[in-house]
Amino acid sequence: MRTHYCGQLRKEQIGETVTLCGWVDRRRDHGGVIFLDLRDRTGIVQIVSDPVRTPASYETAEAMRSEYVVKITGRVTQRPADSLNPKLATGEVEVYADGIELLNKVHKSLPFQVSAAETEQVREELRLKYRYLDLRRERMSRNLQLRHAVVKAIRRYLEDAQGFIEVETPVLTRSTPEGARDYLVPSRVNPGEWFALPQSPQLFKQLLMVSGFDRYYQIARCFRDEDLRADRQPEFTQLDMEMSFMSLEDILELNEGLVAHIFKTVKGVELPRPFPRLTYAEAMGRYGSDKPDTRYGLELVDVSDLMKNSGFKVFSGAIAAGGIVKILPVPGGNEAISNVRIKPGGDLFNEASAAGAKGLAYIRVRDDGEIDTIGAIKDNLSEEQKQELRRRTGAQSGDLLLFGAGEASVVNKTLDRLRQTIARQLGLIDESKINLLWVTDFPMFEWNADEKRWEALHHPFTAPHPDDVGDLKSARAQAYDLVLNGYEVGGGSRRIYQRDIQEKVFETIGLSKEEAYNKFGFLLEAFEYGTPPHGGIAYGLDRLVMLLAGEESIRDVIAFPKTQQASCLLTNAPSGVDEKQLKELHVASTYKPKDKPSS
Repeated sequence: MRTHYCGQLRKEQIGETVTLCGWVDRRRDHGGVIFLDLRDRTGIVQIVSDPVRTPASYETAEAMRSEYVVKITGRVTQRPADSLNPKLATGEVEVYADGIELLNKVHKSLPFQVSAAETEQVREELRLKYRYLDLRRERMSRNLQLRHAVVKAIRRYLEDAQGFIEVETPVLTRSTPEGARDYLVPSRVNPGEWFALPQSPQLFKQLLMVSGFDRYYQIARCFRDEDLRADRQPEFTQLDMEMSFMSLEDILELNEGLVAHIFKTVKGVELPRPFPRLTYAEAMGRYGSDKPDTRYGLELVDVSDLMKNSGFKVFSGAIAAGGIVKILPVPGGNEAISNVRIKPGGDLFNEASAAGAKGLAYIRVRDDGEIDTIGAIKDNLSEEQKQELRRRTGAQSGDLLLFGAGEASVVNKTLDRLRQTIARQLGLIDESKINLLWVTDFPMFEWNADEKRWEALHHPFTAPHPDDVGDLKSARAQAYDLVLNGYEVGGGSRRIYQRDIQEKVFETIGLSKEEAYNKFGFLLEAFEYGTPPHGGIAYGLDRLVMLLAGEESIRDVIAFPKTQQASCLLTNAPSGVDEKQLKELHVASTYKPKDKPSS
């Protein structure tokens, strides 16, 4: 039906007769000459219907309205010099319509304006309910085409340059609950038994390494029944990779090449390599986070040794209980941050409280360079301690020092949260920067105080550092995360490939031999048949595209996303099902709706 897409027309096509199909973005009547902006997914081109030059199309053009679906045949013409539009790729040309065929009308009032010329802010709930209209808009069309370009770049690099093969792994598998909750699917053929939707293809991709497919990748759909936020969805897409016979350095180098190729192909940006690296301990020490945003400073300073004998009991007591004391220095913070904001009820105090802190101590450096202490701190810091604080933090006149004291995890979470908040408020973040770094040497395990057991920090298939095999509970993992401007965009590890080590890891996280064999016996048995050393990584594709697109939510780079309540406003899913279906599956609901309060 068509010869060209709207956004393809350039001055090289002047004089040609073309056929275009699309939607009427806008209609304008300028003194008898009618202009239509015709839109498809590639862009917009201006259509002209003149009662003198194109009388056959004029009557139809008069009847056109926004979002009508049309087919237009006409001649590509040079735009007059005074009507060139540099904002459009097609801005040098226009098409005089010899014929306009109406393919379909709009029969209802639009819930919101779709036109690229509209700037109205539409509520997200409305956008998601009428997603097919939202996807016509320039922003969403651009984002989905960016997503396609990223996937295309991934495939070309992995397949053509690195010899990877794409293999699909099962979507219906068994439940192995480690981490987030599974989405469960009842089996009709096997009554009383259940499939689970995969949280990742982890075990299958390791089995592919056993099978000899030494370079595997997949654009994989994954599912996690967890609480949602702006960069999470119940179903999401990840780039999944696994590689045999490669050292950790080989894996990181290959992945740096992949990420650099994506940025070069999609954004035209040359990334400097190699990417910087921080160990987990360094990242937590300097930033209080294992995914630090390094586009700005505000690095933390540990002063636990200096404060352990302090007369200020909040500090010395925290250290005596096994905690730490750290400082977040804020250059120029005296002028920018008032006492009211730090004290109870203030926004910074509230940020600290949300992270679990009981309070927020602070010190100001006066204009004369002297440390100005307040209240209980003032009475319990010696002059030597004040000067040492200033030396370690590099504090200058006018700077503010914010303290965190207590359990290490709470202190780091608090100061990390304050660091990000203050950086945004003070305009310290250079949005044009692209800061990538690897975070390495994660702990193998962390203690779950609620369940009184060790659990894998990443997952229980991560290989321990060769030097730490003797004491797994304190071992470092051969794990690595890729961080982009404070977001984890990828994470992976070298894997365990020897049965005895895998069994020790299962034992460490509290799985008996019977439980381990029941859940993972197929993997343990596979390790008996010649498993190569291997490792891999998975990228959150939605999150990576979100960052490349400059969006704040992954919902804006997914065609049909769920809300933060894990529902689809377009299709009203999830929904109830017929009782007959439940009987066939031998399933009954125990849910009892709460009684509505009487009016």
